[in-house]
This record gives sequence, structure tokens and C-alpha cells, in this order.
Amino acid sequence: MKKEQNRRTFIRTTALAAAGIGIGANSFAESLYPASKKSIAGNRIGIIGLDTSHVIAFTKALNGPNPGPEYSGFKVVAAYPYGSKDIKSSYERIPTYIEDVKKMGVEITDSIASLLDKVDFVLLETNDGRLHLEQAMQVIKAGKPFFIDKPIAASFADASAIFAAAKKANVGVFSASSLRYSVGAQEIAAGKYGKVLGAEAYSPCHLESTHPDLFWYGIHGVESLFTVMGSGCKQVVRISTPDVDVVVGTWNDGRVGTFRGLRSGKLGYGGTVFAEKGTVQIGEYGGYNPLLKHITDFFKTGIVPVSSEATLDIYAFMAAADESKRKGGVPINLADIYASVPKRSR
Repeated sequence: MKKEQNRRTFIRTTALAAAGIGIGANSFAESLYPASKKSIAGNRIGIIGLDTSHVIAFTKALNGPNPGPEYSGFKVVAAYPYGSKDIKSSYERIPTYIEDVKKMGVEITDSIASLLDKVDFVLLETNDGRLHLEQAMQVIKAGKPFFIDKPIAASFADASAIFAAAKKANVGVFSASSLRYSVGAQEIAAGKYGKVLGAEAYSPCHLESTHPDLFWYGIHGVESLFTVMGSGCKQVVRISTPDVDVVVGTWNDGRVGTFRGLRSGKLGYGGTVFAEKGTVQIGEYGGYNPLLKHITDFFKTGIVPVSSEATLDIYAFMAAADESKRKGGVPINLADIYASVPKRSR
């Protein structure tokens, strides 16, 4: 058993090291911006992709008549609207969202290159994760720190490649679901109830045929689970029916965390955490503003609030869940997901 655990740890560490991804919550950020040079000049934000409701929420918060002082004067000044070409729920929104952001003082550009000439930071918001690697590479080449909204990519290999390229170019990047910053999840993660012994998180889990099942919407509940449990899941098993997905993860220290993806009945977000000091609820979704605050803090300081390692663990969990479903519900080791990454992504 110990020999197998060492093998898994070696594979995972080797994959991360080969990708140039640091271990530890702030190692990536610290390597990018030494303590004496963390402040980054500029407050102009550009958006890539106007096919998700997130861009309207973010732009209203930053460009509205009374923007909160917590956003440090940041403003969305330009947007490149495209965008998925074949996901109907995404591309149908673009014409309306173009007009919505223009009313808030945002210039519409005809290319990503043109956008990058006008901004200091980027929100990569394209709803179609298949486009993210190509779009992210343009942002990285321009040296602009950026946030990638969910899903970070449409494959684990692409997610790894984005982080590897950003690391090599010393460009700051992070991705997170807004569910990470719900009050309950943050209090639990900070130790308010003692050590988390196990957890069950749930969220809507609509499927999109162009993406791995949980990447499209299940990411929200999965990220809630990882926020309270922390990294270190070693194996997953998935049960899937038309109405629900249940993914059970076993962590390296023997703890068990479960994600329940909902596709019928009344849908919502939440979960139960079993901790040293009692059993508590994760609580309800708290909106986009806490996430936006962390994004603008990152733009201001260069400190990445969610490490690349933590994000890749989440996507390895979801990729392993897909593999478990494909193989009829057998256990899948996350180390095997890391080991499957093509060399170009390392």
C-alpha cells in the first residue's frame, strides 16, 4: 500500500514539476512577483468572450454608478465578444451582451490582439472551454495577468498546458468558481469548526456534449467540495444516471468527500460538512462579488489566490469521474490522470 501511494505521489509531483507548476498555495505567485515588486500598474480590464452572464455581473459591479471601493478603481474598458460558435446557449447571448456592455462604456474590439493593446489585465470569459488554450496563449504572449472563468478548459491536458505556459512566461493566472467564496465554505476552510473529517457537496450539473460532464456546470459543486476538504484526493468512483451524478472521492488521509450533481427536481447549491466540532452546512451561494474582489486583489498585488496545483486537482477529480463512468463505475486514481497528460502540456 505504501509503495503504491509513493508511486502516485511521484507521478503527480513529476507531472507538475515538468509543467513548471509550483507546489504550495502561493509558490506560483511568489515566483512571479517578489515581495518588493508585487504592485502592478494599471486598472484597465479587458474581457474576452461575451457569451456568459458573468460578464454582465462583473461589468455592472466595476463600471456601475457606485462601484465598491473594494475594487480599487478597476474598470472594464474593452471587450472582444467571441465566443463559442456552436454552443447555442452561449452564442445566442452575444448580440445582447454586446449592447449591454457598450451602454456601460465598454469598447468592442474586432480581435483579441486589439483588445490586448488597450488593457492591463484580462477576464477570459468565453463560455466554451475548448477555446481557452488558444485564447490564453495570446494573453500570455502579451504578458497580461488574467483570470479564466469556468471551465478553465475542456480537457485536463489543456488546463495543464495553460498553467505550464503561464509559468514559463511568468504571467499570473488563476481560475475559480464563485462558489469557492461563499461565506460558509470560507469559514469551514479557515478552521472555524476544526478539522474537516468529510463532506458532501451538491450543485446543478447540466451536461454539454462538447465538454467532460462535470466541467460544464458540476464544477461549482466540486469546487465547494475541494474548498472545504482541501487537495489530496487520490481516487474517485462515479455513479451516473440521467437525473443525477454521484462521485465519491477518497483522500490520501482516508477522508471521504462526495459530490452530488443534480439534473432533476429543485436545483440548488450547498452541502454538509462533518467536522471535529460538529456537523455544519456549507450554506447558500453568495453571488459574484466575493469572487470579483479576489480577482481585483490579484490584479493589484500579483498574488494568486488559488494555486495551480489546487485547480488541477479539481479538474483531475472531474476527469477521473468521467473515466470511471466510461469504465462502468470502477475506481480511478488521480495519479493516472496526471500521468496521461501529453508531453506538450508538461
